Amino acid sequence: MKKLLAVVAAVAAFSANAETLTVAATPVPHGEILKFVQPQLAKEGVELKVKEFTDYIQPNVQVSEKRLDANFFQHQPYLDEFNKAKGTHLVSVAGVHIEPLGVYSSKYKKLDELPSGAALVIPNDATNGGRALLLLDKAGVIKLKDNKNILSTIKDIAENPKGLKFRELEAATIPRVLTQVDAALINTNYALEAKLNPQKDALAIEGSDSPYVNILVTREDNKDADAVKKLVQALHSPEVKQFITEKYKGAVVPAF
Repeated sequence: MKKLLAVVAAVAAFSANAETLTVAATPVPHGEILKFVQPQLAKEGVELKVKEFTDYIQPNVQVSEKRLDANFFQHQPYLDEFNKAKGTHLVSVAGVHIEPLGVYSSKYKKLDELPSGAALVIPNDATNGGRALLLLDKAGVIKLKDNKNILSTIKDIAENPKGLKFRELEAATIPRVLTQVDAALINTNYALEAKLNPQKDALAIEGSDSPYVNILVTREDNKDADAVKKLVQALHSPEVKQFITEKYKGAVVPAF
C-alpha cells in the first residue's frame, strides 16, 4: 500500500511540475508525428498537447494571439506569405519533413491523357497555388512566364496548349471534389487523409529535393522556451526519422 501511495504521489508531483506545450497541427502526418514524440517529452517534464485543425489559417492566428504555443503544418514560403499578409511575426524553429505535392485524378492514369479543356483544381493560397503551377510546368503541362517564381498565379501562365481550365479552392477541400474534376493538385497531408497513396496514385509528384520543408512554428518571444527546444530535439531524433520513413514510405520525407 505504501508503494502504491508513493507511485501516486510521484505521478502527482510530475503532473504538477510538468510544463504544458500546446501545439496546433493538421491530423496527418503532423499530428501523428507529434503524438509519436509525446512519451519522450513526458520523460523530460513536458506535457505535449496536440490540437488538430483541418485548415491553414487558424493554427497561425491562434499562435499569434497566444492561445496556442506553436504549430506544425506549414512550409516556410507559406509562413512568409502569411506574416506579410497578416502582419504577424511568427518564426520557424525547426524543419522536419517534406510532403511532396502531387497531381491526382479519378479519371485518368497519366497526365498526357488529360483532354483539351480539362478542369483542374489547385490550392487557393498564394504559396501552394504557385507550387502547384510550378509542378505542372515541370511536368510539361503548362509553361509559366517564370518557372522560378514560387508565387506564380494563373495569370502567369505563358503557354497552355490544352486550354486547361483552372479553379482555385481551399487546400483542405480539394480531395472532396476530386471525382468532379479531371485532375486536382493536393497537398500530401490532405491526400493521406483522403486515403490516397502519393507514391502510387499521383500522376506527377514533387521530388525529394522540394524546397517546401514543413516547419515547427512559434512566436518570436517563445522560440527560446525550454519546452520548445525539447520538442525540436525530439522532432530531430533518429527515432522520428525512422518513424517517418517506415510509416509513410516515401509519401513524407525526413528533412533533417
